[in-house]
Amino acid sequence: MHILKNNPFIDNLIYLDQNQLRFALQRQLVFFEDQMFLYPLLCFLRIQKRLRHAERLKAIGTLAGGIAHDFNNLLQVIMGFSEFLLTRLAPGDPSRREVEEIYKAGERAASLTRQLLAFGRRQVLRPKALDLNALVSDMGRMLRRLISEDVDLVTVLRPGLGRVKADPGQIEQVIVNLAVNARDAMSEGGKLTVETENVSLDEAYVREHPDASPGLHVRLTVSDTGCGIDPEIRPHLFEPFFTTKEAGKGTGLGLATVYGIVTQSGGHISVASEPGEGSTFSIYLPRAEDPAEAAPSADATVELPRGSETLLLVEDDELVRNLVGMILRRCGYAVLEASDGQEALRVSGCHPGPVHLMVADVVMPRMNGHELAQRLTPLRPEMKVLYISGYANDADVRQDALEGDIHLLQKPFTPEVLARRVREVMDGFSKA
Repeated sequence: MHILKNNPFIDNLIYLDQNQLRFALQRQLVFFEDQMFLYPLLCFLRIQKRLRHAERLKAIGTLAGGIAHDFNNLLQVIMGFSEFLLTRLAPGDPSRREVEEIYKAGERAASLTRQLLAFGRRQVLRPKALDLNALVSDMGRMLRRLISEDVDLVTVLRPGLGRVKADPGQIEQVIVNLAVNARDAMSEGGKLTVETENVSLDEAYVREHPDASPGLHVRLTVSDTGCGIDPEIRPHLFEPFFTTKEAGKGTGLGLATVYGIVTQSGGHISVASEPGEGSTFSIYLPRAEDPAEAAPSADATVELPRGSETLLLVEDDELVRNLVGMILRRCGYAVLEASDGQEALRVSGCHPGPVHLMVADVVMPRMNGHELAQRLTPLRPEMKVLYISGYANDADVRQDALEGDIHLLQKPFTPEVLARRVREVMDGFSKA
């Protein structure tokens, strides 16, 4: 059994499918005395190793979700109060620029949280009409921090680029993953190039690439001058857990996540590489007819939707509760507050009038938001419920709890988004 210990050949066999495994064993049979014994053992080891990977990934995903929940609560407070300050400062106020920078930093932190959730596969897709030129430009500073000082970053952004329908946070994750892979392939420095271009895929191309679709596309290309990829490795690049990095240096999920995001966005990805000649990853996303959605201007003054109903706010984080309560009161609502489910039941029991809407955090100690709604709605059948959460996939992770027709608002959100969402739920509009 000593041949199974620290044997690179055995380690590689674990990741092969059955046909590949049989073929590899036939070629290497000279090294083993009993192929009939070795084959089932390798099958077992392959399954065992993949299970360990899956368990580790699940644990990391759970940790990522927990961190994101707490982090998004902090971002909610930072961004919410920053926006309140901006509404009070005149456009020419010298303090306005500093507050705007705080708000932008909060937005960037929220983007990083989405990337953390994407790693744990807990990111909710929010596709919108997107200008890839603007997205790549905005990521310039982040990419320069990711790559080494001896790697030059070059962007070639063609003018007149078409729009695509995709989730900005997910496309950012794609670019980050490819940039990190390129950096690791250029241990002695080199050049990382990010390009955008309008292209049209014809039937001939689609015949050679069955997962592609014909028509107008936007191509996003990430190329490097690194060590390149061996032909034997290329077919496995997008397989989960496949990695050429040494133990502890990579999860084997970076390119698998890239492939998942691109295909889920209706796109196609191809790879061109030769050993010693660098690598080029080309992503093709279908062009969208919709104009790009501009980011809301910090200078714009938004009139928040208003109401006069009574709301019950249940949030265990005091800072978030204070902020949300302030927003809702400024919109004209009467707000009852509670820090957990038990207090919410007491507050509701002591309130003689109607409660039109409960705004409740999903994850709270002792009693979560759904359990609270189950206990309270029979007592107040007229009450509607809006869940808020800093965990982007609470509704999926707790599917057994959050079944049926629910309304969920993800943190961090702006005062405008909260006010509009509350009004939509109150007026009976369909949930997002």
